[in-house]
Amino acid sequence: MKETIHIYHTNDLHSHFERWPRIRDFLMKRKALHKEQGEACYLFDIGDHIDRSHPYTDATRGKGNVIMLNEIGYDAVTIGNNEGITLSPEELTDLYGEAEFPVVLDNLFMEDGNRPGWMVPDAYLTTRSGIRIGLIAATADFSTSYERMGWKVTGPRSALEAAAPRVSRQSDILVCLSHMGSSEDDRLADHTEGRIDVILGGHTHHLYPDGREVGGTLIAAAGKWGQYIGEVTLTFDHAEGRVVQARAEVHDTETLPKPDDDTGYDRQLREKAADLLSATVFLNPTELKGGWDGPTPLSDLFADALLFHTGADCAMFNSGILLGGLPEGPISGMDLHRLLPHPINPCVITLSGAELEEAYDLSLNPEWPDIRLKGLGFRGEKMGAMIHQGIGRGKDGKLYISGSPADSDRMYMLATLDLFTYGFFFPAFKQARKEYFMPELIRDVLAGYAIRKFGTPSS
Repeated sequence: MKETIHIYHTNDLHSHFERWPRIRDFLMKRKALHKEQGEACYLFDIGDHIDRSHPYTDATRGKGNVIMLNEIGYDAVTIGNNEGITLSPEELTDLYGEAEFPVVLDNLFMEDGNRPGWMVPDAYLTTRSGIRIGLIAATADFSTSYERMGWKVTGPRSALEAAAPRVSRQSDILVCLSHMGSSEDDRLADHTEGRIDVILGGHTHHLYPDGREVGGTLIAAAGKWGQYIGEVTLTFDHAEGRVVQARAEVHDTETLPKPDDDTGYDRQLREKAADLLSATVFLNPTELKGGWDGPTPLSDLFADALLFHTGADCAMFNSGILLGGLPEGPISGMDLHRLLPHPINPCVITLSGAELEEAYDLSLNPEWPDIRLKGLGFRGEKMGAMIHQGIGRGKDGKLYISGSPADSDRMYMLATLDLFTYGFFFPAFKQARKEYFMPELIRDVLAGYAIRKFGTPSS
């Protein structure tokens, strides 16, 4: 006897809720259809469902996203780096408190080496006919960031390669939820030699419209932002006790029927967020205007906040992170989110005077302000001019840091944004010693400093 099993998967939604009503209705209808046909159906999310750049996710610290997954009836999820390193350990521990599905994850541990209670290293699902489906999962190795927050993360591929033989011995079908990225998925499939039946991928936002086979394993991936829903169809032969056919496809959510709440869903979530974030954070004594062309009173305030928070010698960041200005009067959490929606953390980079001078000169590139910056946590439009605080050239042409001429051999601490540490703009930053400040985002840094400087309604 042969049996058909349907698997639907999403990944890297990043709180793009614009198409969520279509995803919800499509999946719920497919679940009902397969149930009517007597065929097994399972739903999995492969991580980065949350993104604090959306105010509703920020206001609920991701719990609103979990409610959405519960509503559809997901069977299991794993986490991405957005769940893992943009929430504090307490928030991440609390995130799945109301989840009606297991969180499968094999490479994250507490500092004492124990696994947190909100996750399981593997999970098992059983069809009505008795087919046992084993699940393994791992998230990307952002070890420095996780360690900064009090977690330990191990190599994801090595964890999965070790788990695959153990879980497959207890399963008829082995499925991997991988938030490692496309190249690591390929290596995993190649190294496990067909022991894993299906790898559902994410993290690098890759799209495989028809899936791809590596080493006898089907790899499927559904892009990003809810633009596609992935579907894997497995044919299991009971006589042979194995999967005899596996195929993958994707469904373009742009072409799916539009539910009644299609256009208003995201707007309603933003309205809820505005209510949840309506409390006054600090009192602003005067209007602070922003701008992309150079320093402004608002960029000066943020620079002061960055230096105060990090204790660095100087600061450098792009003006494009400030999406507007702040009015005089009470400033709410929603005002701050609109201004700085980015899931970006502050960072201190230790550089020699010579390296810092090179970076400063590079930051004056006249083409940079108009660059349309995408990714790296940036949620604005264009890069904007570079802002410098505590660093600049004097009339004598020399570079000054904190008011004194730079010493080429002395080491200095530069406060900046984590998006600049990947080497795309400043190659020297990639190898330099770095200290990330987590889980606070840059809007938290501004808020903390403004509260100290200006006060709150009750102060």
